[in-house]
Amino acid sequence: MNFITPIFFLFFLLIFSLRWAISCFPTVPIWVLRLILLSGSYFFYMSWNPKFGALLLGTTLLDFWIGRWMESREGKTRVLLLCISLFVNLGVLAFFKYFIFLMESGNALFSAFGLNLTFPVWRIVLPVGISFYTFQSLSYTIDVFRREIQAEKNFWNYALFLSFFPQLVAGPIVPAKTFLPQLRSWSNWQELPLKEGIVLVLIGIWKKAVLADQVSFLSDSFYLSPDSYSTAYAWAAVFAYSLQIYCDFSGYTDIALGCALLLGFRLTENFRMPYIASSFSDFWRRWHISLSSWLKNYLYIPLGGNRRSEVRTYINLFVTMLLGGLWHGASWNFVIWGGFHGIFLAVERFGARFLSVPFFKNEKIFSFGKFSYRLIVILAVILCWVFFRSPDWNTTGIVFQKLFSLSSGADPSFSSLRNLFSTFALFFIATWIGNKDEASGSFRKFYENLHPVLFGIIIGIGLVFAVVLSSDSQPFIYFVF
Repeated sequence: MNFITPIFFLFFLLIFSLRWAISCFPTVPIWVLRLILLSGSYFFYMSWNPKFGALLLGTTLLDFWIGRWMESREGKTRVLLLCISLFVNLGVLAFFKYFIFLMESGNALFSAFGLNLTFPVWRIVLPVGISFYTFQSLSYTIDVFRREIQAEKNFWNYALFLSFFPQLVAGPIVPAKTFLPQLRSWSNWQELPLKEGIVLVLIGIWKKAVLADQVSFLSDSFYLSPDSYSTAYAWAAVFAYSLQIYCDFSGYTDIALGCALLLGFRLTENFRMPYIASSFSDFWRRWHISLSSWLKNYLYIPLGGNRRSEVRTYINLFVTMLLGGLWHGASWNFVIWGGFHGIFLAVERFGARFLSVPFFKNEKIFSFGKFSYRLIVILAVILCWVFFRSPDWNTTGIVFQKLFSLSSGADPSFSSLRNLFSTFALFFIATWIGNKDEASGSFRKFYENLHPVLFGIIIGIGLVFAVVLSSDSQPFIYFVF
């Protein structure tokens, strides 16, 4: 069951109706509401493959009981329990996600040395969303170990925390300290932010169906056979993919946040206009915020963060981003993508010390340098997406060759360029509105103050246009992670 399909929205409408209809009766026990959401979440997840549900349940049972046992114990026993959680969760994730990658890499290494040894390469089906719910569950056991939260005593609450269907398959990665308290005091109908939830869902539909899917043709066709296209097509495809991945992933997130709000839950923000970032560190404060926060809290800081030597800080940044790249998938392209971002962050931190030089204190020079650096940051981010999108090393090499040498081949058609520029124009307008809203809340005030009838008419028109302007539906990019 995929997002942005009539089946999904009918399913969501059913869960939404049951959740709020039953909550209107104060005498109904709260476990009934929990049962509705939990059953719906498992049904949603198992619609891909029933076996995935058993794996999710296993993770839930393991970390729930580890959390309970950990809270009542001290010293080495707590450390042992945390190690069990880390070993089992990361072991399962590594088996399903990286087994084929490791075996193929090992075989390639042996072949390079002329050895005939071969590892078995089994074809393993990757459970949908395993990276997201594994990291979410690990954040819980680590927080309990650190005594930042108390262990959850209600198994069904923990099961719902890990399986909540709006964000289960592609995030955001919601910390237990954010979600579990919301299950202890369920909101009522009067507290429902109905308009905000509907607006988020509509924005997500537009991002995915109208923007991301419209420009996907450029990048998809180019990466299938990059040597057949010209340099102009290569640059158009690279810029198209930078828009596609943002609109696709943030569109899913907006739908997830909106659906969660309509069910009475507020999830964590995951995107904050990343392409207006002023630096690489600012980009990672705006892009996939839940993952970058997880990496910071549970990897970068435990490695030492910036509390040790400057060189150790650079190494910590590099290692964190390298593993962040590997989290996305079993490919050396993802490792290189993460490694480059780690290098950018380290170089940026090193270069910050030169801002105190008198030359940069000139206001005009500083303003020009700041603007130029912002352009460099965004261009570097866009070029790094090549590693993220490219299926293999050979394709990556051809793409960069096309980008930086005047090559002949098929040029982008007028209709493709029209879709790209119209998508960019809508993206630019939306970013401008979002930037204004971030500063003053003007957009939120606008729709919250609308009369309900007028609000409904505008939403209906927006939905109709989304359907009319939508392209052929493409799978969400982050469903494979």
